[in-house]
Amino acid sequence: MTEQLSGLAEDRALLGRTSTAERVADILRSRIAEGYFPPGTRLSEDGIGGALGVSRNTLREAFRLLTHERLLVHELNRGVFVRVLTVEDVEDIYRTRRLVECAVVRGLGDPPYPLDGLAGAVERGRRAAREGDWKGVGTANIHFHRELVALAGGERTDELMRSVFAELRLAFHVVDEPRKLHEPYIARNVEILDALRAGDRERAEHLLAAYLDVSLERVLEVYRRRVGEDGQGG
Repeated sequence: MTEQLSGLAEDRALLGRTSTAERVADILRSRIAEGYFPPGTRLSEDGIGGALGVSRNTLREAFRLLTHERLLVHELNRGVFVRVLTVEDVEDIYRTRRLVECAVVRGLGDPPYPLDGLAGAVERGRRAAREGDWKGVGTANIHFHRELVALAGGERTDELMRSVFAELRLAFHVVDEPRKLHEPYIARNVEILDALRAGDRERAEHLLAAYLDVSLERVLEVYRRRVGEDGQGG
């Protein structure tokens, strides 16, 4: 928790003088999406409030917002915890991703498209892979898909998918071999990027749909095994 809180202290400057529960929620959501708070982590009001320099009431409102987004759960007399996803949650996350991401690609206008964000995410993924940072590869992969959704140019779509991608990170935490999960998607991201550079929306959508189907099966395979093992252990 000490390392996690020190990272939040760095985010304190983002709050500025107009600190709000929504901005605190944005910071915590981003931290969850980047893997700083694994599923089951108890979030300390004193620790996080002190790191961010916000009041207890502001922090509780941020917790309430993230609970509504299904990222946190409040357990009576125990506190607030990062949510542990079920298999059904994982399936729903990917169902939503398929509906939204494929629709974004299908609805793109005439090329060329603003692809710098996608290209940057690909390069960050490659760099993380060279350094053996597979958690970083997973983060870059999520950023790739956030940039893909951003091509729609809609604030509501971006807001919806920010929560979905943060939940996706919670699912990734059960994976015991992150390289095996994340490495293949570097090449798949490049294929999607190349198709969009060529202005071939149909091929990009086909590649994306196949990508999501394969990713879901791989995550579920690991998730069912890990959840089953935890259940047996209990």
